[in-house]
Amino acid sequence: MGAEPHQRARSEQKPDATPMAPSLIYDGMTFQPDSELDAEAVEERVDEAIESNEVVLFMKGNQLMPQCGYSANALELISEHVTEFETVDVLPALDEYREALSTHSDWETIPQTFVDGEFVGGSDILTELDERGELEATLTT
Repeated sequence: MGAEPHQRARSEQKPDATPMAPSLIYDGMTFQPDSELDAEAVEERVDEAIESNEVVLFMKGNQLMPQCGYSANALELISEHVTEFETVDVLPALDEYREALSTHSDWETIPQTFVDGEFVGGSDILTELDERGELEATLTT
Protein backbone atom coordinates (compact mmCIF):
# COMPACT_ATOMS: atom_id res chain seq x y z
CA MET A 1 0.00 0.00 0.00
CA GLY A 2 2.77 2.39 -0.90
CA ALA A 3 4.75 1.76 2.31
CA GLU A 4 8.51 1.99 2.13
CA PRO A 5 10.13 -1.48 2.23
CA HIS A 6 11.76 -0.87 5.59
CA GLN A 7 8.99 1.07 7.24
CA ARG A 8 8.39 -0.33 10.73
CA ALA A 9 5.47 1.62 12.12
CA ARG A 10 2.77 3.92 10.96
CA SER A 11 -0.01 5.83 12.62
CA GLU A 12 -3.52 4.88 11.75
CA GLN A 13 -6.54 7.03 12.21
CA LYS A 14 -10.14 6.19 12.84
CA PRO A 15 -12.70 7.63 10.41
CA ASP A 16 -13.33 10.44 12.90
CA ALA A 17 -9.62 11.38 12.74
CA THR A 18 -8.94 10.29 16.34
CA PRO A 19 -5.28 9.23 16.40
CA MET A 20 -4.57 5.62 17.26
CA ALA A 21 -1.37 4.07 18.56
CA PRO A 22 1.21 3.13 15.96
CA SER A 23 0.99 -0.44 14.70
CA LEU A 24 3.95 -2.50 13.61
CA ILE A 25 4.22 -3.39 9.97
CA TYR A 26 6.39 -6.35 9.12
CA ASP A 27 7.84 -6.23 5.65
CA GLY A 28 8.65 -9.89 5.25
CA MET A 29 12.04 -9.68 6.94
CA THR A 30 13.01 -12.85 8.75
CA PHE A 31 15.51 -13.53 11.48
CA GLN A 32 18.66 -14.97 9.92
CA PRO A 33 21.05 -16.03 12.68
CA ASP A 34 24.71 -15.75 11.81
CA SER A 35 25.84 -19.10 13.13
CA GLU A 36 29.30 -20.55 13.11
CA LEU A 37 27.94 -23.70 14.76
CA ASP A 38 27.46 -26.79 12.67
CA ALA A 39 25.11 -29.62 13.55
CA GLU A 40 27.86 -31.69 15.18
CA ALA A 41 29.01 -28.82 17.42
CA VAL A 42 25.43 -28.12 18.49
CA GLU A 43 24.80 -31.78 19.25
CA GLU A 44 27.91 -31.83 21.46
CA ARG A 45 26.75 -28.68 23.28
CA VAL A 46 23.28 -30.14 23.86
CA ASP A 47 24.67 -33.45 25.16
CA GLU A 48 27.14 -31.63 27.42
CA ALA A 49 24.51 -29.24 28.83
CA ILE A 50 22.04 -32.04 29.58
CA GLU A 51 24.67 -34.31 31.14
CA SER A 52 26.48 -31.62 33.17
CA ASN A 53 23.60 -29.70 34.73
CA GLU A 54 20.90 -30.67 37.18
CA VAL A 55 18.51 -28.22 35.47
CA VAL A 56 18.99 -26.83 31.96
CA LEU A 57 16.64 -24.66 29.93
CA PHE A 58 17.09 -24.45 26.18
CA MET A 59 15.48 -21.14 25.29
CA LYS A 60 15.28 -18.34 22.78
CA GLY A 61 17.49 -15.64 24.23
CA ASN A 62 19.23 -15.67 27.58
CA GLN A 63 18.47 -15.02 31.24
CA LEU A 64 18.95 -11.28 30.85
CA MET A 65 17.01 -10.97 27.62
CA PRO A 66 14.54 -13.75 26.74
CA GLN A 67 13.47 -13.43 23.11
CA CYS A 68 10.00 -15.00 23.30
CA GLY A 69 7.18 -15.07 25.82
CA TYR A 70 7.31 -18.85 26.26
CA SER A 71 11.03 -18.73 27.07
CA ALA A 72 10.45 -15.84 29.49
CA ASN A 73 7.66 -17.80 31.19
CA ALA A 74 9.78 -20.95 31.55
CA LEU A 75 12.70 -18.90 32.87
CA GLU A 76 10.50 -17.17 35.44
CA LEU A 77 8.92 -20.43 36.64
CA ILE A 78 12.25 -22.19 37.04
CA SER A 79 13.77 -19.14 38.78
CA GLU A 80 11.02 -19.24 41.41
CA HIS A 81 12.19 -22.67 42.60
CA VAL A 82 15.87 -23.08 41.64
CA THR A 83 18.68 -20.58 42.11
CA GLU A 84 21.32 -22.33 40.01
CA PHE A 85 20.52 -23.66 36.55
CA GLU A 86 21.92 -23.47 33.06
CA THR A 87 20.33 -21.75 30.11
CA VAL A 88 21.30 -22.26 26.47
CA ASP A 89 20.36 -19.72 23.81
CA VAL A 90 19.24 -21.69 20.75
CA LEU A 91 18.84 -18.70 18.43
CA PRO A 92 22.39 -18.68 17.02
CA ALA A 93 21.66 -22.09 15.39
CA LEU A 94 17.94 -22.68 15.82
CA ASP A 95 17.49 -25.46 13.26
CA GLU A 96 20.56 -27.31 14.49
CA TYR A 97 19.39 -27.06 18.12
CA ARG A 98 15.91 -28.31 17.22
CA GLU A 99 17.46 -31.33 15.50
CA ALA A 100 19.87 -32.07 18.35
CA LEU A 101 17.16 -31.69 20.99
CA SER A 102 14.76 -33.97 19.11
CA THR A 103 16.98 -36.97 19.92
CA HIS A 104 16.55 -36.22 23.64
CA SER A 105 12.94 -35.11 23.83
CA ASP A 106 10.96 -35.79 20.66
CA TRP A 107 9.50 -32.33 21.37
CA GLU A 108 9.31 -29.80 18.56
CA THR A 109 9.02 -26.48 20.35
CA ILE A 110 11.41 -24.26 22.29
CA PRO A 111 11.83 -23.78 25.26
CA GLN A 112 12.72 -27.22 26.56
CA THR A 113 13.60 -28.05 30.17
CA PHE A 114 15.69 -30.99 31.33
CA VAL A 115 16.17 -32.08 34.95
CA ASP A 116 18.87 -34.62 35.84
CA GLY A 117 19.18 -35.56 32.17
CA GLU A 118 15.46 -36.17 31.71
CA PHE A 119 13.15 -34.08 29.56
CA VAL A 120 10.44 -32.38 31.63
CA GLY A 121 8.68 -30.19 29.07
CA GLY A 122 8.20 -26.76 27.65
CA SER A 123 6.58 -23.65 29.03
CA ASP A 124 3.08 -25.15 29.04
CA ILE A 125 4.15 -28.24 30.99
CA LEU A 126 6.07 -26.14 33.53
CA THR A 127 2.96 -23.97 33.98
CA GLU A 128 0.78 -27.04 34.56
CA LEU A 129 3.24 -28.49 37.07
CA ASP A 130 3.39 -25.14 38.88
CA GLU A 131 -0.41 -24.85 39.01
CA ARG A 132 -0.59 -28.35 40.54
CA GLY A 133 2.12 -27.48 43.06
CA GLU A 134 4.50 -30.07 41.58
CA LEU A 135 7.10 -27.90 39.88
CA GLU A 136 9.42 -27.38 42.84
CA ALA A 137 9.63 -31.12 43.51
CA THR A 138 10.20 -31.82 39.82
CA LEU A 139 13.03 -29.31 39.60
CA THR A 140 14.76 -30.28 42.85
CA THR A 141 14.48 -34.07 42.73
